[in-house]
Amino acid sequence: MKKIISLSIVFLLIVSCGKDLPMSTFDTYGPIAEEQAFIFSIIFWAGMVVLVAVEAAIIYVYFKYRRRKNSNRKAAQFHGNTKLEILWTILPVVFLAIVSVPALSAIWNFATMPENPAVVVNVKGHQYWFEFQYPDLHVVTANELHIPVGKQVLINLDSNNVLHSFWIPKIAGKTDIIPNQTNQMWIQADHTGLYYGQCAEFCGESHALMRFRVIVDTDEDFAAWIDHQKTEAYVPNDPLEKEGYTIFMSPKAGCGGCHMIHGSKKAKGRIGPNLTHVGSRQHLAAGIMENTQDNLRQWIKDPGKIKPGNIMASQGAVYMDPNKALTDSEVIALASYLQSLK
Repeated sequence: MKKIISLSIVFLLIVSCGKDLPMSTFDTYGPIAEEQAFIFSIIFWAGMVVLVAVEAAIIYVYFKYRRRKNSNRKAAQFHGNTKLEILWTILPVVFLAIVSVPALSAIWNFATMPENPAVVVNVKGHQYWFEFQYPDLHVVTANELHIPVGKQVLINLDSNNVLHSFWIPKIAGKTDIIPNQTNQMWIQADHTGLYYGQCAEFCGESHALMRFRVIVDTDEDFAAWIDHQKTEAYVPNDPLEKEGYTIFMSPKAGCGGCHMIHGSKKAKGRIGPNLTHVGSRQHLAAGIMENTQDNLRQWIKDPGKIKPGNIMASQGAVYMDPNKALTDSEVIALASYLQSLK
């Protein structure tokens, strides 16, 4: 049984060190992530050299000076060795000085913000989702960050609630989001595609469900996405979608009090995510569900079950007041309307 447990632990360790994982810091796609992985390698192998040297010395001393059988010789008694003590003081200092050169260089590089970034994004951490504002481009979205490939992007980080941490493992390391104190970082992705992000600072009961996605576009696709995000929301023609629109804007549901939909005079809320083009997003509920009709209905029906502690479930009138609770048919209509917002 002990052998099985030991082998299982070894197997799990080997698997966990795999490179091709969604949140792997060793599978890098940007200059910051590459430099961080390089520094990790330096520190790791430097540590391995020290480990092997120390263990070799211990083994050598053990065998050379172990007590022999049938030997009555007493161990020699002595105090200190000046030369040896000077040596093992100087060597670690030199060793650490060598290792610190690339580490300090990288830290300086990370902390030096680009003077002329291609894109500026203001990231605001909420409980439990991320808001992305493009101030120079007049676009606001949530949970899916679009950036152009191969370009430096300046990220301004802020929170009006608790501590969060912004982390895209394959593109850049984590940076804390401190309430009412703007932190900065910069990122660059050298390959198009979709990358996983995560809040990396415990922020409440649904911290583990506070995720986001980074979509790296070509310049043409990014420009097209920006242009589309600036357009007003789709006005429904389908009867079911129209019904959902009416429910969304109604005082009973009160959705417009928390969510913004450009082009609407009733939906001006800023508490929840901007839903102007929510139907075009790939994921729901901060990256934990695919954006499908069925998942959207489940989210609308009981968001507290999917993401405990979120504001929608704890403050929404339809969830707090039984007399305002949505019927199944209203949930279906509301989901149809939101999915039409491409």
